[in-house]
Amino acid sequence: MTKEEYKKLFKEDDAVGWLSIDKQLETIYGKTEPRHYAPPLHFAIGGEDPIDGTSIYDSEKQTSHRHLVSYGMSQLYYDAEQAGGEFSKWGFEFTFRIKPFSEDNGEDPLWAIQVMNNLARYVYESKRWFEPYHFIPAKGPIRLETATDIVGLAFVPDPELGVIQTPHGEVSFLQMVGLTTKEVDRLLAKPHTSEVEKMINDMRLHNPLLITDLDRVD
Repeated sequence: MTKEEYKKLFKEDDAVGWLSIDKQLETIYGKTEPRHYAPPLHFAIGGEDPIDGTSIYDSEKQTSHRHLVSYGMSQLYYDAEQAGGEFSKWGFEFTFRIKPFSEDNGEDPLWAIQVMNNLARYVYESKRWFEPYHFIPAKGPIRLETATDIVGLAFVPDPELGVIQTPHGEVSFLQMVGLTTKEVDRLLAKPHTSEVEKMINDMRLHNPLLITDLDRVD
């Protein structure tokens, strides 16, 4: 898409990239309205959280879980200078599928939004982005002050949302997958994307949607 075509299609107050994410989510969830959480002040105007919003859907596929999707790692708003780019800003958005956890007391896992924001800050500050089959140790439970053995995260293509082409370029939906201490240690011993992919493929055999369960210990 050229800059001229972009200007004809969109107005300056259009959330061009945001609407592209919404359109992809509609292919999975139809017109279901998610629960949406936004920071008090957007990052672009001085807010502390790089992610401008997170939508949470209830999914009954495979097993009951929450499906979180970020808005903020790709170019969300009108920007004719970004028209037709190869990648939209960082080229991805975070997703996370989480099995309901007893200590969340039936509420949405808002702690996971903070995890996403911590990862987003790392990307913005280091200028290093995540790609499929990267992993990161959390150096402790991913849900703070929690007796869980999930102490790391891998990043994989979201099995439902995949990759989309937007007017600003490509956006991959990178799903975060919780890793146990044993799994993190295995990957630290062989820190290669091929090893992460092998581990994830093994997980998919019994957990095809790669839903994170904070009670998992093996």
